[in-house]
Amino acid sequence: MNKNTFAPTPPMGWNSYDYYDTTVNEEQVKANARVMAENLKPFGWEYVVVDSQWYAHGAGSQRDKFQYIPFAPVEMDEYSRLLPDPARFPSSAGGQGFGPLADYVHNLGLKFGIHMMRGIPRQAAHNHTKILHTDTAADMVAEPDSVCRWNPDMYGVRDCPEGQAYYDSLLELYASWGVDFIKCDDMCNTYNLVDHDERGYARKHEIEMLARAIQRAGRPMVLSLSPGPAIIQKSWHYKKYANMWRITDDFWDDWRLLKAMFPRCEIWQDHVAPGCYPDCDMLPLGKIGGGFGQGERDTRLTRDEQRTMMTLWCLFGSPLMLGAELTKLDDWTLSLLTNREVLSMLTPECRPQQLERDDRHALWMAENQREKKRYAALFNLADQPAALSIDLTELWPGCARGRELWTGERIAVKDGILTVQVPVHGCRVFQAE
Repeated sequence: MNKNTFAPTPPMGWNSYDYYDTTVNEEQVKANARVMAENLKPFGWEYVVVDSQWYAHGAGSQRDKFQYIPFAPVEMDEYSRLLPDPARFPSSAGGQGFGPLADYVHNLGLKFGIHMMRGIPRQAAHNHTKILHTDTAADMVAEPDSVCRWNPDMYGVRDCPEGQAYYDSLLELYASWGVDFIKCDDMCNTYNLVDHDERGYARKHEIEMLARAIQRAGRPMVLSLSPGPAIIQKSWHYKKYANMWRITDDFWDDWRLLKAMFPRCEIWQDHVAPGCYPDCDMLPLGKIGGGFGQGERDTRLTRDEQRTMMTLWCLFGSPLMLGAELTKLDDWTLSLLTNREVLSMLTPECRPQQLERDDRHALWMAENQREKKRYAALFNLADQPAALSIDLTELWPGCARGRELWTGERIAVKDGILTVQVPVHGCRVFQAE
């Protein structure tokens, strides 16, 4: 089974989590979608993704105590399938689900996505609700000893025909709504505190069941697996059944987390291919944090760190999911997201390669053979400015200069060596001329 045609290039879009956490509502999704259509769509940004707990009643109302309220009531149909909370998504009332909101997003020329948790609702198991197209109830499919470590809503699903029928019915519903993108949580690494441990991949059968259900639903839906860190030994399985998989735990606006992405990208650099994308996680840019009970804040990343992040994500080939509140997007952040030359590196045809890395710097290159473009990036990982050099003798044979993609500055390549000053935690990325 292979779904690579569903995402020939790394998906680019907006996800509600970094700003709204579990609290986003219909009008907020629509407002962000309009900004994306007006300002970002021409540059390739197209997915609008509603993240966690869209089905939960009162989500976020006890944020001083819980991110996920333990065993709170959820909106659910008679077949054990979660539905949008009509208090936050009024167009979903009367059994319409996310169909009207997806139509709104599609009419803007965009694509619509939702978050889901691995498994079947605990409420369904406890109430013995039905599973569509079977004579089985949810309690006979649920595995009570398979629970998420951080979210109380679901039980795992048994590896059995009735369990597959549940996933099939779920994706049948999502297809009827017009869903284009699914972010499935508690799926990529179900232990998620270790990198290389078989415990983290104990639910691989649910990945396969979900992928099979997408195929049967008859609608292309990109499958994104969270959370990380993804398990490198299972790369073949991710590539066979998913389109994206998180290579890190939740990524936030902290230089230490950004610096830690370099060794992760080093490990995963050879696994980027059409339809198969190791995922560096969301871009915590602009205004974020508004739904987390601590108020809205500007990203804590410096402008140089933001350029480093965008450059690494694009050069490496990670999907780009923006976490900002788009209605409050400032001009500088907009310019960061709409640099066509930096974004042009974000294609599987642009093959990345790390050349060297230590605690103070990293050097990367990439080549797009189809478009005959060659790139070199110099990253300063140190806490002071640095002069960095890269030997381009073999990488850019005969090339006399490089053009920096953020500033447009042209730098001479002398005797095959390009040397530049790079600010603290910053980068310089060049295209051969």
